[in-house]
Amino acid sequence: MASEKRLFSIMGNSQKLDGGAMFGNVPKALWQRWVEVDELNRIDLACRALLVVDGKKRILFETGIGAFFEPKMRERFGVQESEHVLLDSLQQVGFSHQDIDIVVLSHLHFDHAGGLLAAWQEDKLPELLFPNAQFLVGLEAWQRACKPHPRDRASFIPELTGLLQNSGRLHLIDDETHQLLGSDYRFHISNGHTPGMLLTEIATSQGPLVFAADLIPGVPWVHLPITMGYDRFPESLIDEKTQLLNDLLSEKGSLYFTHDSNVCMGTLLQDQKGRFGIENPLKQLINFRV
Repeated sequence: MASEKRLFSIMGNSQKLDGGAMFGNVPKALWQRWVEVDELNRIDLACRALLVVDGKKRILFETGIGAFFEPKMRERFGVQESEHVLLDSLQQVGFSHQDIDIVVLSHLHFDHAGGLLAAWQEDKLPELLFPNAQFLVGLEAWQRACKPHPRDRASFIPELTGLLQNSGRLHLIDDETHQLLGSDYRFHISNGHTPGMLLTEIATSQGPLVFAADLIPGVPWVHLPITMGYDRFPESLIDEKTQLLNDLLSEKGSLYFTHDSNVCMGTLLQDQKGRFGIENPLKQLINFRV
């Protein structure tokens, strides 16, 4: 039986990114029905983490984009705030980054791992936060971050791998479970968005909860054919998504979304036409017991 856990949705810095890039080969005439778009063709995106308090363990899933970019790059990537929002959000629910025991990173793209770093300051080198945390990263995701492909090199933070390696607290995952987390946490490997991305399935009293990362960044992407222009292998991603959602549906499970600006979690459903969707959507979790 799964142990009782307390869940907190932790908002990080938000972004505005090109809607066409976020919806891949879906025409704007269709995707603009699902999201609002600004005059620059951008849509609002959250960079949301999940804090799980499991007994004495405080586990943070991802850290969002953070505030590590210098002003020019912050504007280029549509980051809306200059302060480190993740740290403020943790404080609002009674925690600091020093309180976190484990940080699980689905992959090391900057919008999921940038929050590991302190906010940018002129003439100051990048600084790793979370001094008491163990860092869990998939082995293949780590290898990709160390030697990125030209297509996705800009998605990584060059200094981050060295800082994590030198921390002495880095653990590379190549199995379904890890002793630091225990049997209530099971990893699925996804390669469609980026090689070696970890999707964590969390056992709860209400059924499994999957931290969907960039396999399913928000509610519109639950629909099987919808992928992002950023995905390395869209057809493989759809196959992975199909398998995951079919398995999750059979167990009456839920999904947690990092990038949906309006929904952090919802229960998976399938309509009479076989299309996947979400019911019971929640905008935030504060001390949500499962």
